[in-house]
Amino acid sequence: MGLNSTNRMWWAGAWYKTRLLCISVPLLTSFTSHNIFCLLSAVALHSETMAKDMTLLWGSGSPPCWRIQIMLEEKQLQGYNQKLLSFEKMEHKSQEVLDMNPRGQIPTFKCGNHILNESYAACFFLENQYKSQGNKLIPDSPDAQALMYQRMFEVFTLVEKLVEIVLYNYKVPEGERHDSAVQRNKEALTAELKLWEGYLKKTDCCLAGKEFTLADVVFFPSVAFLFRLGLSSEHHPVLAKYYNSLKDRASIKATWPPTWQLTPGSDMMKNI
Repeated sequence: MGLNSTNRMWWAGAWYKTRLLCISVPLLTSFTSHNIFCLLSAVALHSETMAKDMTLLWGSGSPPCWRIQIMLEEKQLQGYNQKLLSFEKMEHKSQEVLDMNPRGQIPTFKCGNHILNESYAACFFLENQYKSQGNKLIPDSPDAQALMYQRMFEVFTLVEKLVEIVLYNYKVPEGERHDSAVQRNKEALTAELKLWEGYLKKTDCCLAGKEFTLADVVFFPSVAFLFRLGLSSEHHPVLAKYYNSLKDRASIKATWPPTWQLTPGSDMMKNI
């Protein structure tokens, strides 16, 4: 977030208000800790104010929805308006959604006057608008930045191959499935996952190196979805290591799909 005139005026006002607040607080152990308290109060107030101008309509277990939720946590924008919708009840086709997203899809995200319904667009927007807020998710190094962008957009191919299997199993009754189609889809996803295993072997822990970046924000929900569908940790040990190393990250843990906590997964991917 740049220091334009509006932001400078806000910070001046916030600092003045928190200084007044601090007068009524018992004296802290030192002048330094006193000022740190005031500054943290200003930052918290600023974050809460910004988040109140945001609305997210989302579905539990949807990787695109989860990306935006992780992003908001990473940027310390908790307290935004949100509404959990049911896919089973077709609530994503409600007028409330259609008013913001004529495609009748979720996530549907509004930040101030800006509507961003594509998860990648929302993530980029939040990172660029709130650069100094929360965790920095685009690295400075050109090498790391190039790798991050490359991996981010490769996730589209992974999702495509994942969705082909999920939709085929969902739409085609078991007795009507063709062995050739099942095998073709299985081989395509297996080859794709092998690529990602190779990518992750070359990095320390995250997709673009040591640091958690936008690439991980968009990639992790799809990896978690794969393991939710029974992907074998034994067959894919590097992906399993990546999954286990990040599943307890604060932003991910705080936004874990609620339906996943209440219901078991499936074994759709057990033979992949």
